[in-house]
Amino acid sequence: MNRPVRSLLSFVVAAGALVPFGSAAPSLPAKDQRADVVRDLNTPRPFPVIGSKAEWQARAKQIREQILVSCGLWPFPEQSPLNATVFGRIARDGYSIEKVHFETFPGVVLAGNLYRPLGRGNGPFPGVLNPHGHWGKGRMADEPNGSIAGRCINFAQSGMVAFSYDMFGYNDTMQFGSHGRILTSPTAQFWSLNLMGLQTYNSLRAMMFLMSLPDVDPARLACTGESGGGTQTFMLGAIAGNLAAQAPVVMVSHSMQGGCLCENAPGLRLNYSNMEIAAVPAPRPQILVAASGDWTKTTQTIEGPGIAGVYKLFNAPGLKAADRFRHVTFDFPHNYNKTSREAVYPWFEHWLLKAPLKDARVEFPFSKEPDAALRVFPGTNQLAPGAISEVAFVQSRILEARSHLASLRPMDSASLKHVKEALTPLWKHTMQLQFPVGGLVVERPDALPYGPYTVTRLAIGRDSRGDRLPAVLFTPKDDKLGRTVVLAHSDGKSPFIAPNGMAQGLARQLVLDGSAVLVLDTFLTGELADPSAVVRRDPHRNYFTTYNRTDLQERVQDLLTVCAFLHVESRGRQVILCGLGTAGLWTLLAAPGADAVVADCSDFDVMNDDALLAPAMFVPGFRRMGAFETPILLAAPNPLVLHNSGGHFSTVMLRASYTAIGAPKNIAVHKDRLDDERVARLIAELNLK
Repeated sequence: MNRPVRSLLSFVVAAGALVPFGSAAPSLPAKDQRADVVRDLNTPRPFPVIGSKAEWQARAKQIREQILVSCGLWPFPEQSPLNATVFGRIARDGYSIEKVHFETFPGVVLAGNLYRPLGRGNGPFPGVLNPHGHWGKGRMADEPNGSIAGRCINFAQSGMVAFSYDMFGYNDTMQFGSHGRILTSPTAQFWSLNLMGLQTYNSLRAMMFLMSLPDVDPARLACTGESGGGTQTFMLGAIAGNLAAQAPVVMVSHSMQGGCLCENAPGLRLNYSNMEIAAVPAPRPQILVAASGDWTKTTQTIEGPGIAGVYKLFNAPGLKAADRFRHVTFDFPHNYNKTSREAVYPWFEHWLLKAPLKDARVEFPFSKEPDAALRVFPGTNQLAPGAISEVAFVQSRILEARSHLASLRPMDSASLKHVKEALTPLWKHTMQLQFPVGGLVVERPDALPYGPYTVTRLAIGRDSRGDRLPAVLFTPKDDKLGRTVVLAHSDGKSPFIAPNGMAQGLARQLVLDGSAVLVLDTFLTGELADPSAVVRRDPHRNYFTTYNRTDLQERVQDLLTVCAFLHVESRGRQVILCGLGTAGLWTLLAAPGADAVVADCSDFDVMNDDALLAPAMFVPGFRRMGAFETPILLAAPNPLVLHNSGGHFSTVMLRASYTAIGAPKNIAVHKDRLDDERVARLIAELNLK
């Protein structure tokens, strides 16, 4: 069949169509911009323009998924018994204090103090979680700029149960060592085990502990913390739907996102800032407390109004959601001092105790107990009985993750749908992919005939994403196969283009066989190569992966982008991804975007830490995602040809899965590397339905 060559100079692809545009419409940058700037925790972030409640709810769903995947909590861990111990009661005027420890994971012990009302009956009372910031003394901090005990005593005296608990690596929760050095091994990174995930899960389990107490009303829970504890507050609020109120203090900022390992999980803030994460609980009640002397100083003009705009989307008859959000700034340095606390007390008392809403409530006088009276394990380096090591914890989490992945292997064609529903978020958010791809913008400067085929130069990208992919499309005059092959190579498109501009090598063989062929320069390859980017883009420094995509993530997105362009442009034409050398691994990770994949597996060993730590292959959470097997399953039963698997690239599970879903003929595995002629023949023989 003959297909006309399109000669539009440029067009934008939106909502599944090709739409010509004028000068005011979306356009590509003059050059690919993605490697130019490396974002970090201090890069200012705007609050996005949100057009509707439905648009925000869809975005909030993606934010929740990203948090859970980044923190290694997708799927949610199996719930083990808390095995809580509450002891050492101290009675004071209007409140009591007890020591607490319980297991968040088996053998992982979290400690803290429980403050309960006295003289107010048996409850049930509201429960308030109190994560602490990076004070030198942790939950024991009691100074003019902040007192964890002070606010807990005040909550208890006003009729609430307050629980203050350790950050991991503070006070009584030291079983993995000091705070900033926990879960940093390569193995932990590959399995999405990180300090932020551990602390976020600890907060979730602390909430479950409060809910388990007979004197706590599970429908009236709240959370407040300062600095790093503020991060835990809005993280918990984003993923736990049962907080009735929250008060993150001196942390929600457009210009600083958190400076500790416990606040920087991989992938968390590529697309979202703390402002958006803090907005996810809308319309549940929330107050932001800011300080003029830290990174929250613009709360009244930037962060507060941005989040307030989300709350206004939820206004409805009988629900004035805008009244459920408040933001205040006080003239102090970084703090959770008396003035800041006095703004939070009436907010919680209104929403949890139905007291009239006031701007401030004078703090009751308090006296913190001596540290020794609050410590759960007061001896030097004393740990809870049965506390496991960090190494043992990592191994136990890996076993559970492997068990989960094994449970998602399809048993038949009917179960494949469930497998894809469970694995798609894991793949998308681990690889940081826009999928389905939208907002495509394409430029075609020319289309020239070269004998039996036409050569079209292209630039492909996405609106406002900074990408511009140089590409060349070879279209045969005798377009008898009605398919397009995307050839990927670590050197870009140059191996497939002769000096005179004609196709060479595998590209020439394929186009003469009757397939259209697209070759491209992916991120930092070919025309996009930039040696200076290597220094700027060290993925193992400065929380790089929290704010930036790795080289591999960018290249996989590039392949998905060009596949989306080809699918939309041809309106049904089938697209085959073919990767040579290490680019074969990229095509496997982009398999869900194509109709078939032919990949050189490079005899790659996914269990080799050094191989995965290389900048060209590094992706945090790669093994937790299921490595190459997950995107291949998401593309099943599409045809798959694997070659150069050697002795390291395992295909046992893939072949078993294709057999289980009734498509054993759709997968072919060749241990040796195939030459171009054999690859071309296999592509021509692919049975694409």
